[in-house]
Amino acid sequence: MANTNSSSNPHVTLEVGEEYTYPYPSHVYTPSFISLKLSGRENYSMWKTQMVCLLKSHDMFGFIDGAFISPDHEASSSSVSGKEKVGEHQNHQKLWTRSDALVKGWILGSLSEETLGRVLNRLSERLHHQGRNADDFSGKDAWVELQTMYGPAVFPQPQLSPVVEDTVHDQERAIHLHMLYDISQAGIWNSVETVLRWGRVTVIDKISNNGNTTLHVAVGTSKEPEFLEKLLERIPENTQLLDLRNSDGSTLLHVAAIIGNTEAADILVARNPELLFAKDNEGQTPLALAFSNMNTQTARHLLQHINDTVTDDRQKDALFSGTTGDGLLVTLISAKDFGFARDLLRHYKTLHSDAVLMAIAQHFPHELNILEQYTGTDARLLERAEFQKAFMDNIRERRLPWVSRVIIIPFSRVAYFVGLPFLKMLKMLVSPFINKRVQIHEDAVELLENVCNLINKKNDSSSYHHYNTDPILEASRQNAYEFVEYIVFHFPNAILSANDDGHNIIQYAVINRSEKVYNLFYQMSEHRNIYRTVRDSSGNNLLHLAARLAPNNKLNLISGAALQIQRELQWFKEVEGFICPLSVIQKNSCNETPQTVFTTEHKDLVVEGEKWMKSTAESYTITAALIITIVFAAAITVPGGNKQETGIPLFTNNLAFTIFAISDAISLFAAVTSLLMFLSILTARFAEQDFLFKLPTKLIIGLATLFISTTAMIVAFAATLFLVFGQRNSRILVAIAVLTCLPITSFVTLQFPLVIELMNATYGRRIFVRYSGGGGMHYWR
Repeated sequence: MANTNSSSNPHVTLEVGEEYTYPYPSHVYTPSFISLKLSGRENYSMWKTQMVCLLKSHDMFGFIDGAFISPDHEASSSSVSGKEKVGEHQNHQKLWTRSDALVKGWILGSLSEETLGRVLNRLSERLHHQGRNADDFSGKDAWVELQTMYGPAVFPQPQLSPVVEDTVHDQERAIHLHMLYDISQAGIWNSVETVLRWGRVTVIDKISNNGNTTLHVAVGTSKEPEFLEKLLERIPENTQLLDLRNSDGSTLLHVAAIIGNTEAADILVARNPELLFAKDNEGQTPLALAFSNMNTQTARHLLQHINDTVTDDRQKDALFSGTTGDGLLVTLISAKDFGFARDLLRHYKTLHSDAVLMAIAQHFPHELNILEQYTGTDARLLERAEFQKAFMDNIRERRLPWVSRVIIIPFSRVAYFVGLPFLKMLKMLVSPFINKRVQIHEDAVELLENVCNLINKKNDSSSYHHYNTDPILEASRQNAYEFVEYIVFHFPNAILSANDDGHNIIQYAVINRSEKVYNLFYQMSEHRNIYRTVRDSSGNNLLHLAARLAPNNKLNLISGAALQIQRELQWFKEVEGFICPLSVIQKNSCNETPQTVFTTEHKDLVVEGEKWMKSTAESYTITAALIITIVFAAAITVPGGNKQETGIPLFTNNLAFTIFAISDAISLFAAVTSLLMFLSILTARFAEQDFLFKLPTKLIIGLATLFISTTAMIVAFAATLFLVFGQRNSRILVAIAVLTCLPITSFVTLQFPLVIELMNATYGRRIFVRYSGGGGMHYWR
């Protein structure tokens, strides 16, 4: 009969008869013990420590370590007879189940949502294979499953029966399992054969704590096909390869795909092609695992086996359709293996979602530079040759003045016959450096073209937006203008796409500072007027959006806060010149003009730009002042001294002295100019508009003149060395020249890139390109 302690005591003990006592602390507040949720392998150790403390402090750890065994398990080993004993057993089982459910609830309640779903799926799969209900698991089952999933890697232990009996037979079996694991890893067939001949174990026995058999270990560690072949011959006749799974639900082919054991994969598929479509506990096929583990060769072999050995079209369609099929392509695209993804796409009849286009948008390679464009693959060279030929044919057909024909046609012929060999020669010289990047880009373009054609072919035009809306917006964010151009060409209505905030593509491009996408849409004269006046749900026009602070990932591409605020001003001025003049003073729903938004959003960046400018100017001011002191003193105390009678330097007529005098004067005047420029920066007002041209120009002049001054100072010092020590030994001139180049080269390498970057940002090629005549979109094939 069950007795309970006072209900006011949070630790209640349930007793059954005189033998069975099960704690049931139902009023425990578990968050006070478990302060974190188990989310993965990285915090498993801390979670386990807290959970063990909770269980032991309430005498519940026996449900985990096996001290409290289920009464049903005990009953299976001994018969229960008699009405009184049966009733006592049922009551016993009821109370054990109640306490075990409490432990199970504590464990499951301390898991994150993702971890909970994963462990429940694994337990459900395992129970399904055992013919049990999905919720028919104990707290110990959940504990062991979490240990398997997230516990630290331990040396595999032999799998013994649940009730270990101290018999010689079990001890020998455990030793043989351990030996079989070691020699299977080593791939020693003679030793494996000897252990198997003893008859205590077989090749299908589980020999590790994750349920691996000898075959799993051999596939995962040995690259010798003969070793695997001999093991496969030892499989019992009534055992199927599909039934050999470890605790992850992985078949032998899954392991081969994960490891990249192509030879083993070929052998296994030859024995049972159904392995190609088997799924593990995570729902992954061997082909998907080969892709995700970047085992391209194994994946190609598996794909070839699917084509050659599988005749059931329904199985193929299931593999290359739906979420699973899209996932295969997404995995390859994420690895930037666009060529393989293009080949795989041939097996697809349709696409399930926008996941494939989204993956292409996220990983689309950067555009090719001029050298890569003109020395690409052979197909590109032939394409340009055809273009030149077509150009000449077009010239012949036109009725041009005879003077133009005399000039243009010969020139075109020379360009045709000389241009192609020149490009081929150039390609041979530079192809080792650019060939891989060019091929990746062309594979990506061809894959995008094929995906668009597949969507066009297999879907109704009314459903196109389900495929292209999010990808084209993502491409706009990534500044992948080529992707945007292809999508708009294939799906013209995609240009009307908008995100959840109601921002269309050009608004999204301005927000994310995607200048190439902005330039692309600027050419579209038919939509330009709409973009000039468009406003979002908050009343922001395009200039309001340009006035916002750029995303951090775009700002971080520019070095220095001053250059960052300069780029932001360039965007603001560009959009200001694009929209209608009335929109410049237009207010949004917060009663803010674009200029007000810009000042508010960039207040901190202006302060950072001021600090950067001042710290840079202060550092170079010290350098310039030091140079002035040195070269001024050198001008007074010239090398060799002066004649006492006239005060004229002794080496006046020497060429080296002339070089010294000129270099010293140049160094002094340049250093003074540099010092004045840096001082003017230190005393500037640092208004936000000054960062556009005024402040960068001063910094450019200061750095350039400082470079000139430093170079001239080094040349003057070298001339002095030659005057003093090299008059009778001309060979010292070589050493002086080498040493002179060292500091100059160091300065150019370390400091001059900042000058170049400033000049490019301020006076170099504009990031915004405008085409006369409006143009329209161009589709480059």
